[in-house]
Amino acid sequence: MRSYGTFQDPYLLKRHFRRRLLGIVIFMVVLILLLLIRLFYLQVAQHKYYTTLSRNNSISLVPIAPTRGLIYDRNGVLLAKNMPVYNLNIVPDETPDIANTIKELQQFIQISPEDVDLFYKELKQKHAYEQVPLKIKLTPTEVAQFAVNRYRFPGVDIKTAMVRYYPFANDLVSVLGYVGRINENDLKNLDTSNYAATNYIGKIGIEKYFETQLHGTVGYQQVETDASGEEVRVLKRTPSVHGQNLYLTIDSQLQEASLQAMKGFRGSVVAIQPATGQVLAMVSTPAYNPNMFVDGISAADYHALQVSKEQPLFNRAIRGQFPFGSTIKIFFALAGLAGGYVDPNATMYDPGYFKIGGHVFHGEAKNVTVNLVKAIEVSSDTYFYKLALKMGIDNMDNILEEFGFGQYTHIQMGEELPGLVASPDWKMKTEGKRWYAGDTLNSGIGQGAMLTTPLQLASAAATFAERGQGFQPTLLYKVVNPDGSTYTPTPIAKPPIDIKPNVWETVIKGMVDVVRGPEGTAWRFGKPSYSVAAKTGTAQVFSLRGAKYILANVPKHLRDNSMFVAFAPVKNPQIAIAVAIQNSPSAPVVARKVLDFYLLQQGHLYNDATPTSNNSTTVGNNDANQQIPQ
Repeated sequence: MRSYGTFQDPYLLKRHFRRRLLGIVIFMVVLILLLLIRLFYLQVAQHKYYTTLSRNNSISLVPIAPTRGLIYDRNGVLLAKNMPVYNLNIVPDETPDIANTIKELQQFIQISPEDVDLFYKELKQKHAYEQVPLKIKLTPTEVAQFAVNRYRFPGVDIKTAMVRYYPFANDLVSVLGYVGRINENDLKNLDTSNYAATNYIGKIGIEKYFETQLHGTVGYQQVETDASGEEVRVLKRTPSVHGQNLYLTIDSQLQEASLQAMKGFRGSVVAIQPATGQVLAMVSTPAYNPNMFVDGISAADYHALQVSKEQPLFNRAIRGQFPFGSTIKIFFALAGLAGGYVDPNATMYDPGYFKIGGHVFHGEAKNVTVNLVKAIEVSSDTYFYKLALKMGIDNMDNILEEFGFGQYTHIQMGEELPGLVASPDWKMKTEGKRWYAGDTLNSGIGQGAMLTTPLQLASAAATFAERGQGFQPTLLYKVVNPDGSTYTPTPIAKPPIDIKPNVWETVIKGMVDVVRGPEGTAWRFGKPSYSVAAKTGTAQVFSLRGAKYILANVPKHLRDNSMFVAFAPVKNPQIAIAVAIQNSPSAPVVARKVLDFYLLQQGHLYNDATPTSNNSTTVGNNDANQQIPQ
């Protein structure tokens, strides 16, 4: 009857509460201990077991490399393609002992020391979970041997990949450049996330300049793999977007013809379509095979290229800075006539030398009476010595700068040099010396400090062909996007050189006589069936100090360089060309072969009676639709 009283007793209530609380605490402690024991068992005692189970069901995010865009010439000839190969890759996070793994792989796969060096360099640039290529382009035998031994090499696998290949090898390296393995310097300037699955990047030339367009966009996929690394299934996939395909303005047939014409010579040929600025050919010889650089060139091969006296790695078309020689005279003749410094009909006697301040300046022509046109034909140094003194160096520099000399052409190659238009300020800054009248005289005939690249000279010849309307040289003909749409750039016109038409025609008459005239200096060029305006040039490698130049008596490496500029046909120009050859007088011979091929064999010769027109500035149409056979 009093049992209810216990609930009224505070002491008993307190005892019951404490017992229950203690029981709960003990129960919770036991649970926690059991949980800790279980965690210890799972993560320590059974670590290997559950690690294996987790690997059996691992899910990873795998980047998908985009396919690099292809490069074609203006006629659709493939110049740079992608070739499927088998690569031997290592995932560092899954390979217990990399050094020993490589050593064992070398027992049945040919892995060179260069391959190992490149692997360790890339290893530093990659995450531990990313695949790093150890050997590129496995042979079928090597693929089969690895398949048999694959179980021995955790973290090692063979994957297919696309690598760059240049079918024309040496022929187009001066334009295309090449791709190579990504290095630490490259990583500083690129989006690493977009290159997660890419091992190659454009190093020079078109490949480097258009790297962003050619590379494309990386894709990703979620992949479930088993313990051996084999894919079980793809859970999710975001496809990569392949790069844009580029069509260049280069005519691969003309490029090949230019190379054949330059066989045995060191120098450059650049040919341009005057009405558009499109570069039809750009040759630098000797050249080298860019395919050697794609996989990683050996130290021995690279050293051989570097120390070669022929300097094959040097792109003479855009980096070769040559003295103008007498090719500079046509620009000064134009400025002199336009500025009223010379009467085109006035004549003078050229004795073959010019005296000033007790110093004798020798010349090419001698014992001849010349006017402006004749002076261009026979390349009278004395005439242009006097013209240079009348004009002054400032006026001479102005006309050269109007034609783009001493400046970048902004062609789609980042390696070009600007040449040099020398001036009194330049001489004082670089040499700490005054400018003398003798400097002006030397500049007047293209000797001294005035320098040009073959690309600049060809561009200036194209401007001459269009009577003052120049276009920025370009190598881009058309772009094809991944969705199939196309983009065709329009020619970029430069500010026109405002000189009266009769002045242009007078100077061009002299250039025609360089080839056609009885005393024309382009006698090596011969007499073609088409009209051509040209100018020869000779640039001394060393001074003879007034002695007579006899080719056979001069060592080859000290012989004069020869320069040649031309455009043809005269009244409706289709091609402008510049040729620079080191230590040989054969520039006119080379130019004739190139022009003959383009105008005669390829059928680009138009009737000289057809008025000059810029209708061909529409880029992207087939050339055949614009041709009017002669």
